[in-house]
Amino acid sequence: MHDTLPLLARTDFPPLRRRATETLQVNLGYRCNQSCLHCHVNAGPHRTEAMAPATIDTVLEVLRRRGIRTLDVTGGAPELHAHFRRLVREARRLGVHVIDRCNLTILGEPGQEDLAAFLAGEGVEVVASLPCYSAGNVDRQRGDGVFDRSIAALQQLNALGYGEPGGRLVLNLVYNPQGPSLPPAQAPLEADYRRELEAHFGVRFNRLFALANMPIQRFGSTLVSKGQFGAYMRLLRDAHRTDNLDTVMCRSLVSVDWQGDLYDCDFNQMLGLRARLAGRERPTVADLLRHDAAGSAIRVADHCYGCTAGQGSSCGGALADAGLDADVVNATIATVHAA
Repeated sequence: MHDTLPLLARTDFPPLRRRATETLQVNLGYRCNQSCLHCHVNAGPHRTEAMAPATIDTVLEVLRRRGIRTLDVTGGAPELHAHFRRLVREARRLGVHVIDRCNLTILGEPGQEDLAAFLAGEGVEVVASLPCYSAGNVDRQRGDGVFDRSIAALQQLNALGYGEPGGRLVLNLVYNPQGPSLPPAQAPLEADYRRELEAHFGVRFNRLFALANMPIQRFGSTLVSKGQFGAYMRLLRDAHRTDNLDTVMCRSLVSVDWQGDLYDCDFNQMLGLRARLAGRERPTVADLLRHDAAGSAIRVADHCYGCTAGQGSSCGGALADAGLDADVVNATIATVHAA
């Protein structure tokens, strides 16, 4: 696989500093029941990395001592970690809002038959990957049969009360483009998803998050192999909007990898760009017990343009209304695909 960090390290991306930490995003490991083309974690069934129980204990102590109100749990498929449910239960006892980044098909895996009921019982917000509302597109990106299994999982979650307007159980979906292009405007795409999923499958959800694909790990390597990396980076840079800088997720989120090391975001984690905290060369989650991350400089590289391009992209979806010059964007997208 191609390493894209040397292509991203030299950058003119604007400097950023942290605000107060509102979200602790924790990657429990890279094991997953799927191997998706767009996966920036390069997760899969044969990955063995997993967070140690002692590190999970430290995560819980940081939540308690720092008063962080949101725990965002990722993987891989985080639900495959042996201590996933303990982490969720204890965080909820602290009054912390828990988000589970779920690939949906995990709900149908052997041994996970009660997972949906567990998530509902703990009031966990589910953020679920569904890169399209068409079976052909999803299966091309994520594997044969994934769409049907995902729809069955969504119906299971709906039956438990997820996705009801004004309900306590929140179900949000995530869209990624099929290739090297910017996601379309989030609001009309959400309306399309809502109409199609309700009409054909009776599926309901709360919000759709439209995310740009990051030029790192498996997706970035594919761009290099196809000779499209430079064109895709030009697309991201040309679509950069300065007003998105104020709301990028790294301002208020700290990312923790499976070893307990700290990063400014999940993407920096995958590139090995560790956070800067109290002069430490390799800060860990335990350092958050002694040092406040607020005010520290955020490490940036060229991939950061993926978060500020167009409507912007974050763990919570678009940062702003799409306000691009359509001719510029479409011309650049055409260049990417022609490369």
